[in-house]
Amino acid sequence: MSTYIGAVDSGTTSSRFLIFDENGNLITFHQVQHTMLYPEPGWVEMEPESILAAVVECIDKAIKRFEMMGRLVSDIKAIGITNQRETALVWDRKDGKSLHSAIVWSDTRTHDIVKNINSNKDEAVLVRDLSGLPVTTYFSAVKYKWLLENSPAVQTAVESGDAMFGTIDSWLMYHLTGGASQGGVHVTDVTNASRTLLMNLKSLKWDPILLNIFNVPESVLPEIVSSAEVYGHVKSGPLVGIPVAGCLGDQQAALVGQKCFEKGDAKNTFGTGAFMLFNTGDEPLISQNGMVTTVGFQFGKNKPAYALEGSIASAGSAIKWTRDNLGLIQSSEEIGPLAASVEDSGGVYFVTAFSGLFAPYWRDDARACIVGITHFTTRNHIARATLESMCYQSRAILDCMKQDADAPLRSLKVDGGVSNSDEAMQILSDVLGIDVTRPKMRETTALGAAIAAGYAIGRWTKYSDLDNVNVEGVTSFQPKIDTTKRDDKYKDWAKAIERSYGWAQVSQVNETIAPNAPVPETTVPAA
Repeated sequence: MSTYIGAVDSGTTSSRFLIFDENGNLITFHQVQHTMLYPEPGWVEMEPESILAAVVECIDKAIKRFEMMGRLVSDIKAIGITNQRETALVWDRKDGKSLHSAIVWSDTRTHDIVKNINSNKDEAVLVRDLSGLPVTTYFSAVKYKWLLENSPAVQTAVESGDAMFGTIDSWLMYHLTGGASQGGVHVTDVTNASRTLLMNLKSLKWDPILLNIFNVPESVLPEIVSSAEVYGHVKSGPLVGIPVAGCLGDQQAALVGQKCFEKGDAKNTFGTGAFMLFNTGDEPLISQNGMVTTVGFQFGKNKPAYALEGSIASAGSAIKWTRDNLGLIQSSEEIGPLAASVEDSGGVYFVTAFSGLFAPYWRDDARACIVGITHFTTRNHIARATLESMCYQSRAILDCMKQDADAPLRSLKVDGGVSNSDEAMQILSDVLGIDVTRPKMRETTALGAAIAAGYAIGRWTKYSDLDNVNVEGVTSFQPKIDTTKRDDKYKDWAKAIERSYGWAQVSQVNETIAPNAPVPETTVPAA
């Protein structure tokens, strides 16, 4: 009998339902695009009911395809959930309906709340020490605080005891397991909870000090659970009776999907931006170099795995800019061959700081710049410099992670749209000086949710059980340039980074993104 596991993958731009076999092969899926709402400048919202409807549609249509392939729904033994992180929702316990539009992770309406909390530096440091996170507009707690202060419907529901707060995972879990009418469960997993600013990293529980700082009552929050356990069962639709058994935030799900289970394992997901996660083992590590500390995953009653996370603002979006704004290429796929047609960038460096720099620089006064242009420069060199930019930023993050964790990295696992480019991944290997490995089946985020669900139902009981999962067709890229050339080019990149600073008029350097995070020296560390 074949065993299949499903995964709900609800991201920012779309929701999907994917079905995998026990070897991690993708059998079928369905995808529905989301509609984003921008009611005011800086505000980004989504309608919770539309997200739920999209997920239900994805499940229905994927199951129909699955059955048309001659397979049985009864062979789907569990489903997992992975989701865009930090997006904040609140709904009514009485009827399960949302009380406000979902406030998306990229929404910046909470700037004043963030500025006020960060004005008390002792409090800001305390928040970081307890939660692993800086106080920024990015994370959920400031969005909850805004809702509590600005939405009469939310205020009324809190007073009556009917308000239920949560992130996308909680919203979907609640409704898939029955909702208001059939006892839906109100839970969130440790990875999503670790992105709220409200969970204590060590206890893995809501922290009373953090709750007090953000003025969020614990009674409205979901129960924190592990990333792999049976939370409940689907109560309606074609999957009725099937356990919902896995849950992870999207970047942590990719960490699991890439099987980064050991200390020192790391992955980088290259999409619009890029997210690197580095497994630091079973103890939380507060970065001294501008990284974010987060929970990587926790399977059942096992100890959690923690991770350092670093983000790059522009990866795929930089390629899109060269296509749509610069007219350098006609399609994104052209940039790799164009970049590979020259041996190097000819001394050209492109700092893609279109709206500032994220880790490890944390400079929102930075703006994009292309330096080193001569009469010799061609569009080929600029294309290569575009790909090199995300690679140099990846090296800066990785160097900081290795310093924090005091652990070597032998190889980096990659996924996401940009990783489809062989040329980009070869440049990445050259810049990092380590092997870069890419799986053939790159739906690693959804696969991570499926792995968690499979673990919860006993399909896999130890990491070695996954040795045969998604191993066919792995591509490995090895560095082809020597250490001296690699480090010399990185020193020149450091000069380009410095040229990007100070162009935007901001009162302070990224107070709202990474308060108290030291800006690392942009030089090559001593060997």
